[in-house]
Amino acid sequence: MPRTGRLFEIIQILRSSAAPVRAEDLAEKLEVSKRTIYRDISALQAMRTPVEGEAGIGYMLRKGYDLPPLNFDEEELEALHVGLAMLMRTGDGSLQKAAERVSHKIKDVHATADWLQVAPWGAPLDDPELGCVSKALLRKAVRDSRKLRITYVSPERGETSRTLRPLALIYHIECTMLAAWCELRGGFRHFRTDRMFAAEMLDGGFAPQAGTLRKLWMEQEGWDFAFAP
Repeated sequence: MPRTGRLFEIIQILRSSAAPVRAEDLAEKLEVSKRTIYRDISALQAMRTPVEGEAGIGYMLRKGYDLPPLNFDEEELEALHVGLAMLMRTGDGSLQKAAERVSHKIKDVHATADWLQVAPWGAPLDDPELGCVSKALLRKAVRDSRKLRITYVSPERGETSRTLRPLALIYHIECTMLAAWCELRGGFRHFRTDRMFAAEMLDGGFAPQAGTLRKLWMEQEGWDFAFAP
């Protein structure tokens, strides 16, 4: 999580707590070290955010402090409600949790639009305990332009090991696909995430070529996606 997002989350956690929150509890919730939390608290205090407390005791947000309201019109709020609900169809557990957090933040300052309902059925949830590759890992590889090594099983060719330069995630209704440059095939391919049985992020990056590759992929494929052979 980027630092700006983490600072915002710390404020949200402290806002919703009636008692001091220990640095170790913040660190566990945000999946960072206590040292990082101490630095973040110092940064918030330097920005005049009224965080009170100290290491070993816990931290609280001074009563009455609030974030600026989110200014959306009615249709923008309805679009957000539907869009966030549709993330349930992606099977991306990490994005679903993020959508819940965003929804709670919106509900803090705006009335909910529960009368707009979205059916949750779609791609299966990515559960690493069941052998499914985490979509959060794939998104990170795309975001950071890091190579992936995957084990992929297709009905036509069986199991293969691929080294990929991941370029985009495509969320269909019933599946999610990773668009990538496949070093085995020497070209752009699309891989269903539910056919990946292992994925490892490699040390090698391709950031200097990522923008060019993504542009070529978009020009070549458009929206006429091809499955990986």
